[in-house]
Parts: sequence; C-alpha cells; structure tokens
Amino acid sequence: MIEIYTDGAARGNPGRGGYGVILKYKQQYKELSDGFRLTTNNRMELLACIIGLEAIKAQNMDITIFSDSKYVVDSVVKGWVFSWIKKNNFGGKKNQDLWLRFLKVYTNHQVKFIWIKGHNEHPENERCDLLATSAADGNNLKIDTYYENLSDTPKGLF
Repeated sequence: MIEIYTDGAARGNPGRGGYGVILKYKQQYKELSDGFRLTTNNRMELLACIIGLEAIKAQNMDITIFSDSKYVVDSVVKGWVFSWIKKNNFGGKKNQDLWLRFLKVYTNHQVKFIWIKGHNEHPENERCDLLATSAADGNNLKIDTYYENLSDTPKGLF
C-alpha cells in the first residue's frame, strides 16, 4: 500500500500558491512541492493529489491518499467528478483542466481517499502544509497557465 499525504495553500485566494506531497511505501519516503505565482487553494489541493499519483512509476498499485480538502475528497468519494465525465458536462465547474489530468492518473491505480482534519497535529499533514506554504512563499514561482489565461478572460464570456 502506497500512502500519499497532500496539502495545498494559497496566499490570498487567488494568490501565490503551493502544494506539498509526501509519498510513503515501506521504507521509502519522498517529499514533493512547488509554488505558483497566481492560483487558488482548491487548485493546489487537487494538484497535490495529481503530482503524488504522477510520481508513482508502477501501474495498478493500491494507494491511499490522505487529504484535508473536502473539495477534492468529496468530489471523488461522492462520485461527482465521475458524473461530470459520464455526462460529458462540467457545467461551469472549476478546475476542469486539473480534473481531467487527475482522471488520467487515477484510473491507473486502485485509489482510496481519506479525509483528515487539517491543522490537527497530524504529522504528515502538518509537514505537507509546511511544504505547501513554503513553496507559495518561495522564489521563481511557476505560472499556472490555465488559471492565469482564464483569469485574463473578460467577465461574462464563460
């Protein structure tokens, strides 16, 4: 069983953002993080899950993702994202680009989500929070191209 712990952060919403990921498998341990100059908290929460899944090289693994994001966990556990795909209708749902990217890697494994309360002294969640906020506060932030292009769109077109 591979364990993935995730967190996302935004300094302002939208604002500078970052994600933090911890991967654990037997004696292996890996941390991942990155920051973006303009994004949202929900985008970073979802991107953390994606990055964690994309980091796994083997296929068809049993994976548990621990996240403090109700947005991400509920969208998967309650089946909302699968309904959007089945109906081929995201109906104005946010983060479509990331949900489509998520589904590409999600289907490669048997993934279970567990929601954990954030800022509750859970060691891996606290570490992911530190990774995410440090990344958001860092230098050389990446561009969340999809989000920034969408943000530049005049209101009323979508």
